Amino acid sequence: MRNVDAVDARLLLALDADPQATTVALADRLGLARNTVQSRLKRLEESGHLKEPSRRVDPAALGYPLLALITLSISQRVGRPTREGILRIPEVVELLVTTGDADLLARVVARDTTDLHRITDRLLEVPGVVRSNTAIVLMELQPLSVRPLLQRHTGP
Repeated sequence: MRNVDAVDARLLLALDADPQATTVALADRLGLARNTVQSRLKRLEESGHLKEPSRRVDPAALGYPLLALITLSISQRVGRPTREGILRIPEVVELLVTTGDADLLARVVARDTTDLHRITDRLLEVPGVVRSNTAIVLMELQPLSVRPLLQRHTGP
């Protein structure tokens, strides 16, 4: 997998600033050939460096305003099937393998605390889940953003 270079970073910054921009508009803005922009965008998508647009959707707009971070301890003997079972729960919008006291960190969205309780129960029903610990997010101070890293990566 090839790393993002300075031109890719400039392209990603331009796309971040204007997600609806056409290939021609991006090429004009960056002073690149249309074919260059098109091939780089395709490569970034195919390599997984450019994530799917659904990551930009606010779950609150879908009726899921509550965000919780749930750490999960799992039985190591059934790791893969347990992870797959957790990922079948639609409200689990992100799942990370971690170090420390827990094995996984799940970003979970819910309609309210009653709904969160239902989701937590579903998580605990997944074979291999041993224990959970839930923290409800009160306020998001800084949403996920790699913009500062992209800016640094474009060079002087």
